[in-house]
Amino acid sequence: MTKPVAAPPARPAHAPVAQAEMRASDADRERVAELLRDAYAEGRLDVEEHAERIEAAYAAKTLGDLVPLTRDLPVHREISFEKAPLGAPDPAAGPRPEGPVRLPARNEAPTMLAVFGGSSRKGRWRVGSNLRAVAIFGGVEIDLTDAVFESPEVVIDVVAIFGGVEIKVPENVSLHGGGVGIFGGFDVKEQTAADPYAPVVRVKGTAVFGGCEAKPRRGKKLKEWVRKQLGAD
Repeated sequence: MTKPVAAPPARPAHAPVAQAEMRASDADRERVAELLRDAYAEGRLDVEEHAERIEAAYAAKTLGDLVPLTRDLPVHREISFEKAPLGAPDPAAGPRPEGPVRLPARNEAPTMLAVFGGSSRKGRWRVGSNLRAVAIFGGVEIDLTDAVFESPEVVIDVVAIFGGVEIKVPENVSLHGGGVGIFGGFDVKEQTAADPYAPVVRVKGTAVFGGCEAKPRRGKKLKEWVRKQLGAD
């Protein structure tokens, strides 16, 4: 008579969870995102690779989801997901900055739509390589002066029909482009930044019985982008 094969013992309910299965925190995602920005600034990742990995980093659910994103990159600083004891200083964090702590930039949809109403985006938000603004009998306001640029070039595609789109950029980025105005206006106040590594904002599109205005906001300078954010001046 064949003896029955014993089933493997179940893991006790109190058994520790493997590190790869642990849920990732916002701080864990941000550590990996910083390494990806560093690698992009050094030319180790191209635009598409950087965008894909950044998106995967912020969508990661577990620590195991984050590890493959930097596996083929040189480790400039050790990534540790170990949490310091409550109340103890985090050695990886370095000295605590003076002044108010800035909140993480928020993620936003790549399309803004205003129909018989208004849509506004300002403050600290992440801007990718493409943004679409549609204003139909309404208005769209896009303020990039405090945004975090994650691409060296941002293309804004505008459609304004009996509506208006207003775009403000920092004074130290390049602004180029233009569009078609049909019984309307399309005004892009072009400028070229002194820093050749500064982001470029390109505006294009159409305004029909409406208008689009894109201009620098004097006195507002961009402080965070792929190259500058990690101090790689």
